[in-house]
Amino acid sequence: MTKFAKGSVWLVGAGPGDPGLLTLHAVEALKQADVIIYDALVNDIVLDWAKPDAQQICAGKRGGKPSPKQDEITAMLIDFAKAGKRVLRLKGGDPFVFGRGAEEAAELAAANIPFRIIPGITAGIGGLAYAGIPVTSKDVNSSVIFLTGHDKNGLAPDAIDWNAVAKAAGMIVMYMATRNIAEISAALIAGGRPASDPVAVVKNATLPEMEVLETTLETAAADIASSGVGSPAIICVGRGVLLREQLDWLKND
Repeated sequence: MTKFAKGSVWLVGAGPGDPGLLTLHAVEALKQADVIIYDALVNDIVLDWAKPDAQQICAGKRGGKPSPKQDEITAMLIDFAKAGKRVLRLKGGDPFVFGRGAEEAAELAAANIPFRIIPGITAGIGGLAYAGIPVTSKDVNSSVIFLTGHDKNGLAPDAIDWNAVAKAAGMIVMYMATRNIAEISAALIAGGRPASDPVAVVKNATLPEMEVLETTLETAAADIASSGVGSPAIICVGRGVLLREQLDWLKND
């Protein structure tokens, strides 16, 4: 067993949803933590590994609903650690992939709080694998881009060079992009990405209720709207989506 020291914080990735995708380090952290501060996308089943007297605090940020601000979450981490607690910050996916884990770790370092990073399987890789979509494949693509589909205001990020992204990689994997997919698709097409490029939208990746919508860059926005597929979802663009016809291993599961 890896010792979880009192007065320290572990920032742990809980993976994309399926509890079986947790690492052994993540399970050990759950078993030892005095305080667990977890995100909305963390599967409730995961919390069954927590010790009975552990304090559990939901700190999930969901659009349009009351939720703790980031500085409040960071303050909790620091205050509990200073009180001598073993503090587990449990995040969906990987804490360093669009999870604000780096920001929290930097604040802990500034406050002289010992911390450890436990990586998790990110939805942009593991979630797509459950849908039978590889992010890289020989003779299909040898590069992949991961990006966020919204900025701090919920808009399509204007800091991204969409012209460059359109041409730079065989596979584009987008987190939190459902709301802005019309604008993003138009920007990618304007940047030279074929309008016919295959697109997959994977909702509730790795969970029993997972849904997969296959479409194209040109029709993605309309198809997403008509199908009702919403968040949480991963969107990927590229020919690797076509491999799903062969690699959809869950269809006969």
